Amino acid sequence: MSASPNDNGIDDIDQRILQALADNARISLKELAQAAGLSSPSAAERLRRLEERRIIAAFTIDIDAAALGYPLQAIVRVRPLPGQLHVVQHIIQDTPQFVECDKVTGDDCFIARLVVASMAELDTILDKVAEKAETSTSMVKASPVKRRLPPLSRGR
Repeated sequence: MSASPNDNGIDDIDQRILQALADNARISLKELAQAAGLSSPSAAERLRRLEERRIIAAFTIDIDAAALGYPLQAIVRVRPLPGQLHVVQHIIQDTPQFVECDKVTGDDCFIARLVVASMAELDTILDKVAEKAETSTSMVKASPVKRRLPPLSRGR
């Protein structure tokens, strides 16, 4: 297999390392080295370089919100009222049930993911936001594509 880098500076070995870590961020260095076809010191050096280049920004966990008592998820589109953008942003940031939020272009300013234990909890949270913004809420039925790696090789 070729180890020449693609236009992102990621070669086949780096791709194998990233895929192995995406599959299991707790993989041992020995197992990571085996997956990449490297020695443990070489794998450690590759890993260090990927972190230095910020290709790997963090090692994290994926938590099942339902197992923590939040069986419902909603996607909320938020359009702050005039002059309320920063206030709304702070409300979202200060509400721990908002587990993700993107500031976007278009008619809405924010698109956020919210986890809640009940519809009553959803209403209580949205009432705080609705004082300063218009919202449009969609309940999540399923997530056919979970967060995943972007394509590691562009143009191949």
